[in-house]
Amino acid sequence: MKELIYHRSLLASVDRHADKIGFIDGPVSRTYSQHVGRVSQLANALGNELGVARSDRFAVLALNSLPYLELWHAAFLGGGVINALNLRLAAKELSYILQDSGTKVCFVDGYFAPLVDAVRKETQIENVVLIGDADVPHDLRYEDVVAAGDTALPGEPDEDDSVVLMYTGGTTGLPKGVLLDQRAEILNMYHVEMAWRFDDNYVYLHQTPMFHAASMGGILGIPAAGGTTTFVPMFEPESVMAAIEKHAVTMTVMVPTMIGLMMGHPNYRAERLRSLVTLTYGASPMPQALLQKVLADLPNAEIYQGYGMTEASAVLTVLGPAEHRAGGDRLRSAGRALPGVALSIQDEQGHVLSVGETGEVCACTGNLMTEYWNKPDATAEAFRGGWYHTGDAGYIDKAGYLFLVDRVKDMIVTGGENVYSTEVENAIASHPAVAQVAVIGIPDDVWGEAVHAIVVLKPDFVATQEDIIGHARSEIAGYKVPKSVEFRAEPLPLSGAMKVLKRDLRAPYWEGHGRAVN
Repeated sequence: MKELIYHRSLLASVDRHADKIGFIDGPVSRTYSQHVGRVSQLANALGNELGVARSDRFAVLALNSLPYLELWHAAFLGGGVINALNLRLAAKELSYILQDSGTKVCFVDGYFAPLVDAVRKETQIENVVLIGDADVPHDLRYEDVVAAGDTALPGEPDEDDSVVLMYTGGTTGLPKGVLLDQRAEILNMYHVEMAWRFDDNYVYLHQTPMFHAASMGGILGIPAAGGTTTFVPMFEPESVMAAIEKHAVTMTVMVPTMIGLMMGHPNYRAERLRSLVTLTYGASPMPQALLQKVLADLPNAEIYQGYGMTEASAVLTVLGPAEHRAGGDRLRSAGRALPGVALSIQDEQGHVLSVGETGEVCACTGNLMTEYWNKPDATAEAFRGGWYHTGDAGYIDKAGYLFLVDRVKDMIVTGGENVYSTEVENAIASHPAVAQVAVIGIPDDVWGEAVHAIVVLKPDFVATQEDIIGHARSEIAGYKVPKSVEFRAEPLPLSGAMKVLKRDLRAPYWEGHGRAVN
């Protein structure tokens, strides 16, 4: 008997909420029954009209929208393996992914169609399907494809059928394809629903990019619970605040960078967010000063932090509302493991470390990936010793709370001492003039690496290198304090998932020094 397939969740929700308006995208509103009808047509059309078999990959490169959600659901109802593409891919990266995945059908909107057309000759793409109306290169129109499909649901997939191929976010070298099956994704959805307690009163706003693993709770969990889903095409502070007000949004997910940009916007007022019942953040560290502002400005909201990665479908730990309101040291943690997730901290030899010792965070759970696509050696390395090795450095306290200190690759070794960039960034971010900060290691003839801070100041604020260094010195140990500070007028470079691209920041400093910058 099968349980861990999306049919069991979405179709049961449709039975309960058939006539409820569950999906709102600008002027378009659809009931649950209308939604599953269109998804069924799309899933059938993928096979019958576009030649996509259940194990074949189809790509999506588009802004957030209801058609994007339909494509996700069509994949989960047996229409194929969805390859959701990062919106900030360079042409070389996009070409590589399309070739590596063997994708033959690509769904695009008008914004990204020219980019796909530019690399198409280097790929195996047979059909480009245009979402919406635009004068851009394409072969077929999305609405025509949907209309051609049969309304009967495709046959149920098996729990171990692949359903998602999601390439890692581009902060580290060439992307790796993460292959996930129905079982992993639905287990993750169950884990998330137990911690976040989804119900049919939720009104969810998609603002994180829908290619990103942080969106999976909204993509799968909210429709499964019978909630209402709405969208902004891409994050922009004013449009997000306007959507929250218009639709009385009760739940959304944001990367800390997005929260900072929203709360720093000239039109920001806390009362514009008064409908929010639940705000979840994750995907990158939250500066402590910003977290304190969130807690002060949203006193009645339940604040959650989720920690995970694409390879975990995507959540491993949660820090819940009670811990957030209690404050104290646990606010610096990523919370405790979700039900069904086991964590350990290991050294380079794979030995499990004791409580409080820092090493690599490792996980054992059913919601992990099947493999890195076409990369058996990388898969074996990631799962060595029977644990998934996350690449994050951290420790677990005696109460089971996980404290992340950095990405292993972002650790700076200066004069034989380990410096975790996140700790230094938190110290600098608490300076009232700082809008953004990234800390990297740069070459140093004496120390091997020197701690270097790259800072963007808030509008109309002034600070000097001495100000920033002096502030950091009051917060952290002397060996962790930046030796130098670089000020930039433009925002720091971000990946499509709104993470700072430290690889790009490091590259100019390490060129010719014989060290990889990834």
